Amino acid sequence: MKIPLPIPFISSTLFHLYKIWCKTLRYEEVGRERLDELWDTKTPMVTCLWHDELFPLMHARRQLEIIAVVSQSSDGEILAQVLEKLGLLTSRGSSSRGGVKALLRVARTMKTSGHIGCITIDGPRGPRHVAKEGAVFITHRSNAKIVPVRIAMSKTYIFKKAWDQFQVPLPFSKVKIIFGEPYDLEAGSLNDEYLEKERKRLEDKLKDLL
Repeated sequence: MKIPLPIPFISSTLFHLYKIWCKTLRYEEVGRERLDELWDTKTPMVTCLWHDELFPLMHARRQLEIIAVVSQSSDGEILAQVLEKLGLLTSRGSSSRGGVKALLRVARTMKTSGHIGCITIDGPRGPRHVAKEGAVFITHRSNAKIVPVRIAMSKTYIFKKAWDQFQVPLPFSKVKIIFGEPYDLEAGSLNDEYLEKERKRLEDKLKDLL
């Protein structure tokens, strides 16, 4: 009989494995000073990246206080527990369950405690590399800047059957984290036309970074 492992055990094991794994990687950061300048001046910001490039991002955290949107699935619960062990706050929700509440919680936390918002803009179910509207919603509500982020890994294992073709950098490979130019949303109300225009704008900026 197959006995399922408890989620706390899985998340704790993944947390320790993740820390060891990331220590083998060789990192390069491009444009990090843009992020640090906003942080030092207490400027609200939302960092945005693709779901498949998420794995090595925690190297870039350092002194930053971050709140991330994580889905309400069982896999999301494991991820949330790992992220919280790494020192992040999480807000649970997705496009299908609890999404608006999760986004509002992020915007509120950004305003009250100065955390950086972080969202994988094509998650949690895709389509791959098609931006959704959540990041625009958070940014508009918190009067923040958007910081596009891309991550290039020299050698990876790709989960080809996953919707996002999730990438895991192989040990001792090179990881290049690219921080794009922070930008402001255009003035306007959160109607469908505005959300679509800004969603596409963000999508194009991410695709242009690599």
